[in-house]
Amino acid sequence: MASDVAISVNGVSKTFKLPHEKYTSIKSAFIHFYNRRRGYEQQQVLQNVSLEIKKGEFFGIVGRNGSGKSTLLKLLAGIYTPNKGHIQINGKLTPFIELGVGFNPELSGRENVFLNGALLGFNRKEMEAMYDDIVEFAELERFMDQKLKNYSSGMQVRLAFSIAIRAQSDILLIDEVLAVGDVNFQKKCFDYFYKLKKNKQTVILVTHDMSAVRDFCDRAALIHDGKIKAIGEASKIAQEYSLLNLRHDSQVTPVSSRAWGTGELEIVECKPLYKDSKQKMYKPNENIHIDLTVNVREHIENAIIGITVKDLAGREIFVTNTKAISKTTGSFQPGSVLRIGFEFQNAFNDGTYTVTPAIANESITEFYSVIEEACTFEVSGWTFPTGIVQVLPKIQIQELKTQRRGK
Repeated sequence: MASDVAISVNGVSKTFKLPHEKYTSIKSAFIHFYNRRRGYEQQQVLQNVSLEIKKGEFFGIVGRNGSGKSTLLKLLAGIYTPNKGHIQINGKLTPFIELGVGFNPELSGRENVFLNGALLGFNRKEMEAMYDDIVEFAELERFMDQKLKNYSSGMQVRLAFSIAIRAQSDILLIDEVLAVGDVNFQKKCFDYFYKLKKNKQTVILVTHDMSAVRDFCDRAALIHDGKIKAIGEASKIAQEYSLLNLRHDSQVTPVSSRAWGTGELEIVECKPLYKDSKQKMYKPNENIHIDLTVNVREHIENAIIGITVKDLAGREIFVTNTKAISKTTGSFQPGSVLRIGFEFQNAFNDGTYTVTPAIANESITEFYSVIEEACTFEVSGWTFPTGIVQVLPKIQIQELKTQRRGK
């Protein structure tokens, strides 16, 4: 393996056995002991996967659920062994996969910090020097003397992540850590990853967040059905992943358990309207159209109708409603069906966005109908897809004063 290569994966395949029978008692296991035809099937999770990651590279691994990306990460971490092929690691590797492994729920947060630090190879003196920074980063100053079993799952993961980032390692494996915690804690995670990127740390990131892939990754690999579908520049792989999702998803989510409200007005459909029904994405020069279908159950006056648009990280990007633009909706009669269209400028960066429609009473104290993440839409085609939004500014440069050179 070349000296500038951190990880080399050559022809790796991984298969799991899925048994058809499950014995739930000693009696059933004894009865079937001599049944040598107990059935199982082979699940091919990864097939002939090859890739190479350079030292100092921030490398993304993306794919739909069940594509095999987390299995690949566990192979890299040494948790699994491949059935075929081989993996070479050049340097010390730390996985951020199973955060909190080694925690003892009967010990306090403080005791678990020192316990987990010891597992990472730090002595007590080193952990004492890090302790305040760990607790401050995790935002758990008030809870460190409580037993870990009284922590929420989010608090435990924040503490584990705050400890894990102290590890001294050449290569970091990160699996969906960006989803940890609230908005403020996620910002800390983003700042930490920017620091890793600036310092040329070798990082392998598995995520569904394409904005994170574009922001952090130099290159990325798209895994589909256990095979490498594409490897290349991060922004291109992010776009390929989004197109893959569009080909598999209908874009319209039926009313489900995510729908709630008092029911006087009921949203029955939310969908994006595209100019090109085959391409199913919005280009930079196209306005975005979101179409709602609403059934009227009872007589309602001046309902407030709105939508919230979020990115896949759950951040609110755009919120609007009829009250915000001073539009009166008037009177709705029972038995009627409404079509409500929203049109707005496409200032969204490349990526996938969710739409949550809602209808409330005039004072917005009662919600008739809400569907969480009822549909999605895709934006693609910006020349420089960075940041959260794309705003086209006017830039002027004026010379205010001319410096005179020597006589």
